[in-house]
Amino acid sequence: MIAKTVDQELPQRTFKFIRGGDSDGSEYGWPTGAEKARQALAEALNAKNVAFLLGAGCSSYRVGGLEVGVPTMAPLAKEFTKVREAGDSEFPTAAERELLLRSFGIEIGAEEYSQNLERLMELLFSLRFALKRSSLSEARGQLWVINSVISKVQRFVWGKCTNVELASANNSVMGLYESFYRKLVLRDRSLPRPWVFTTNYDLFNETAMDRLGLPYANGFSGVVERRFNPSTFRYALAEQLDLTSRKWSAVDGFVYLCKLHGSVSWTEDDHGLFPIREAAVTQDPGKVMIYPTPAKQNSALGSPYADLFREFQSRIVREQSVLFTMGYGFGDEHINNIIYQGLTIPTFRLVIFADPMAQGEIAKLRELDDPRIWIIGGDGPEEDRKAHYFDTIVEEFLPQRPSERIDDAVKRVMDAMSPRREAKKGGDE
Repeated sequence: MIAKTVDQELPQRTFKFIRGGDSDGSEYGWPTGAEKARQALAEALNAKNVAFLLGAGCSSYRVGGLEVGVPTMAPLAKEFTKVREAGDSEFPTAAERELLLRSFGIEIGAEEYSQNLERLMELLFSLRFALKRSSLSEARGQLWVINSVISKVQRFVWGKCTNVELASANNSVMGLYESFYRKLVLRDRSLPRPWVFTTNYDLFNETAMDRLGLPYANGFSGVVERRFNPSTFRYALAEQLDLTSRKWSAVDGFVYLCKLHGSVSWTEDDHGLFPIREAAVTQDPGKVMIYPTPAKQNSALGSPYADLFREFQSRIVREQSVLFTMGYGFGDEHINNIIYQGLTIPTFRLVIFADPMAQGEIAKLRELDDPRIWIIGGDGPEEDRKAHYFDTIVEEFLPQRPSERIDDAVKRVMDAMSPRREAKKGGDE
């Protein structure tokens, strides 16, 4: 056996950049290949209409095997649906599981629900809709278990999304979101402002923009009582350049944020024309607005979800549009259908950050061999990193502006000075 020497070269790590109809090959090595991908992405980011779709993978981040962000849907569902010892009232009890199975044939631990909590919520809301309108006393008597499990799912998701230590020393996820928005907002003023769509319930997007001082529209208006008003998506932010001639110019850094599946900061009430309210974090997890269910407000996709999906469709099916998907596994049929509608527009382009060899919808998109569909993923520059993970996308693939390099330099100086200040403070004591 030949022992490896210390200076022996390790196999080069590579990632795939698949562009349909590209016969030049799609395998790129680190770090030189990243520069080629950055150049292509920089050109795509200069399109007239740019939109991003951020999935659950963007808010998940593991350090040393531990989750320091918000787990993706599969781990969330697995944790919630597993059988627990008696006495744990925060999760479905044995009595609730038995009643659901006996009365409705629903096994909470079935694979469909243990992989996706949204599928479970969809079913439970549909059952609640039907039972509330049933004239049978037995049906109304079973309503309590449906309400109980729905409330437990809402509280579970609320806890996972709000118990993240945003201000702790380990601030990896928050830092990534801040870097993402710093890179995103520096578009030419003559171009339309970017749109960020997300299926996530957490508040990483809002917190990142607040910390950076970036103005954004998220469909809510008001100050003391912020209520959902879809007309705010038609608003733009401009600054007055000349008071005498009334000249205006679009404000740099303005972003449109659209949360397709709701948020842990949204609640319902019965007051006013717009009954959906937004708070920093709702204090009643039982009323948290998450996931558009079929029975919501007596329609297939009731407000606010119908308005949000309409905005998504409106932005995607425009001329010269580019949609970047990050951390999204193409598991939502409503969203996928709109993306396929976009592909009927000749000038539409779809950039997917995902495992290039993934099955399901990503495999179908890959097999289309469409030059407008780009798929980037594979090994990252280091062990335990992937090219399609959010940290790699932000740090390696998104183009860096000159002003951002200055900001990074200033941040390094501040970080270097911080230990000195602490040491001096300790010495003074």
